Amino acid sequence: MLRFVSNSPDDTRDFAKKIASKLSGGDVIAFTGTLGAGKTEFTKGIAAAFGYPGTVYSPTFAIINEYVSPESKFPIYHFDMYRISGFDSLYSTGFFDFLDSGAVLVVEWSENISEYPPENTIFIDITRDFDNIDSAPDKRIITLKGDGRFDDIGY
Repeated sequence: MLRFVSNSPDDTRDFAKKIASKLSGGDVIAFTGTLGAGKTEFTKGIAAAFGYPGTVYSPTFAIINEYVSPESKFPIYHFDMYRISGFDSLYSTGFFDFLDSGAVLVVEWSENISEYPPENTIFIDITRDFDNIDSAPDKRIITLKGDGRFDDIGY
């Protein structure tokens, strides 16, 4: 398990870039965290590390956004599972079809599909530091649970 304290959106994106350097096609990142925790900021860091030049935004209404860069070996599919519940609803998103695409899948609100995590999913929880919300409103605690490839990230 890796734990990182972010003091700003820039910190979150920079940490995500370090994580992205260890990602490969077929990886699934499952985010948990409240509204405004920083899941999309983290995704912005991953997309930037892969050379994506466009705007990254939460796919709340689209359910899925695709980020492709000619610099990257694989695209990113960014899912928002906020309104998804149950197998049929998940199946209708096409999620299972993307698992074999060779892309990196980034899943916000993964707690809504917690019964169906693919093998080797990388779990990232982002929480606000409510104990210090007045003095440090941008502070986040980021916890990553995955395989050993993230162990040497220097934080």
